[in-house]
Amino acid sequence: MIACMKELEGRTALVTGAGRGIGRACALALAEAGARVAVHYRTSEAGARETVEAIRRGGGEAVAVCADLRSAAEVRRLVDSVHEQLGPVDILVNNAGITRPQPLAEITEQDWDELISSNLKSAFLVTQAVLDSMRNRRWGRIIMISSVAAHLGGIVGPHYAASKAGMIGMAHYYARALVQDGITVNTISPALIETEMVAVNPNARPDLIPVGRFGRPEEVASVVVVLATNGYITGQTVHVNGGWYMT
Repeated sequence: MIACMKELEGRTALVTGAGRGIGRACALALAEAGARVAVHYRTSEAGARETVEAIRRGGGEAVAVCADLRSAAEVRRLVDSVHEQLGPVDILVNNAGITRPQPLAEITEQDWDELISSNLKSAFLVTQAVLDSMRNRRWGRIIMISSVAAHLGGIVGPHYAASKAGMIGMAHYYARALVQDGITVNTISPALIETEMVAVNPNARPDLIPVGRFGRPEEVASVVVVLATNGYITGQTVHVNGGWYMT
């Protein structure tokens, strides 16, 4: 009996911020689909190691890689390390980011700069770092994890909303620029997914969601796999928000 080849077998995925929450779920789902997975972290080393071990227990191949994505030099080192250990990056999931729920009057210039740098600049730097290799091989999948805040303002603050809206604009540009290179670029906009970020936000309530509950990280990860395995979807934003956007 011949075993069926998994859809992403032979591909290498880099998931940023994969030590917990949505990032971990994406890493596990991509590994289940056959990809080798680089599990990025900045401070959550224990969580990243747990993600790697979970993938290996399931028969997959994974490594944990540390980098501060706000630094171009660190990003270059990260991508080179992934290439050496697993191969060139075929699938990039830009998931890493921070949230900082604050009253409007308390948001400082430093808060603004930190969120833009951590959420938006980081996605730009990592995307730029993997592009040459993807273009040379004429195959790539880039997925931005944005937020419903990009469309509705959200419940964190203008700094967070702006950083997530920027990811969508960036994805639109890349999608058009790279469409002839075999590279698709899409965005997922989740809302109130049951993660640590939601748990620490006092404004997050399940009754804000029409389906009446928080989402699960796996429900975002399943969409990531669809976008990673489909070469015809590009320049799109998929709303995984329990119906919040329609309200």
